[in-house]
Amino acid sequence: MNLGRDNHPELRDAVRALCSQYDSVYWQGIDEKRAYPEAFVDALTKAGWMSALIPEEYGGSGLTLTEASVIMEEVTRSGGNAGCCHGQMYNMNTLLRHGSETQKKKYLPKIATGELRLQAMGVTEPGAGTDTTGIKTVAVRKGERYVVNGQKVWTSRLQHSELMILLARTSPIDQVQKKSDGMSIFLVDAKAAWGKALDVRPIRNMVNHETNQVFIDNLEIPAENLIGQEGKGFRYILDGLNAERILIAAECIGDGYWFIEKASQYANERVVFDRPIGQNQGIQFPIAESYMEIEAANLMRYRAASLFDKTLHCGAQANMAKHLAAKASWEAANVCLQTYGGFGFAAEYDVERKFRETRLYLVAPISTNLILSYLAEHVLGLPRSF
Repeated sequence: MNLGRDNHPELRDAVRALCSQYDSVYWQGIDEKRAYPEAFVDALTKAGWMSALIPEEYGGSGLTLTEASVIMEEVTRSGGNAGCCHGQMYNMNTLLRHGSETQKKKYLPKIATGELRLQAMGVTEPGAGTDTTGIKTVAVRKGERYVVNGQKVWTSRLQHSELMILLARTSPIDQVQKKSDGMSIFLVDAKAAWGKALDVRPIRNMVNHETNQVFIDNLEIPAENLIGQEGKGFRYILDGLNAERILIAAECIGDGYWFIEKASQYANERVVFDRPIGQNQGIQFPIAESYMEIEAANLMRYRAASLFDKTLHCGAQANMAKHLAAKASWEAANVCLQTYGGFGFAAEYDVERKFRETRLYLVAPISTNLILSYLAEHVLGLPRSF
């Protein structure tokens, strides 16, 4: 089936050809061992897809976020788990849009070749959750360095990243006009601080998604690693967060098409009572309904990505794309599992693995309720609810 593949066919073909080298057996093995797919990520890097958003002048592919979203979609649609690599895509935007020329020349070429990975972002904290302005991690300037103390949680892929984007307060919340002021963004040499100023503790979870608690104790960061102006970090990181939501929407679109294709194929092949189960409207209709929902969510993904690429405000569209795609993919997952029946629970068919993986995105990187609250207040003009 060629569902939803009208846009960027050459790019899709190239990414799909690479992904085809990492089949169901590969991903099942990675999932079973709770391992990181190093071979797959290395192959993406060598092919230039991990540096998709890095301009050509710094050794990257110079693609748009729309094109990067197609890459992520094809990874999940091929049966893979894009959670292993999407961090570098969306983390890149904070550095690209707000980093200095010196920072870009120093880091981007090495990220493009794979010598360095920028896969990790330290934003969320145990006591703040999605209330980012309530973070307690503090960065105090002392001469030509900042000293950082605090704690982060759900910091993913830090074991596989030399660099980390870190958000910390440089001004106390009671000394700023707006709660979103007084926070700054830093580019951290995570490997150098590992086991010293950074105490990293993995969090075992329901999917093979390496994520951690991070305890920060007197972490010293050179002042030259401050991205943009001190105190403006919250505004800067929104670019990364909007990119994250758009890319994850695309991953969910890929998952959704995967579930629809698997369900349709199985419904055609599975014969019960001397007829293919796909002949029954009780099987047909849920698959058709899921297909429509994925197609509709896909349009919002492209709308949000287009606005982002034009550097226009896209907060509402990024949130809607993520929510609609995650919801549609989860419904498609349920339909696929129901179509397979008992066989859907068997690891060999990949349905149960993908079922677990796509469920994450109704919670992360931002929960459904926060998206609804944002739209209610900022788009519909309803009173702030929190």
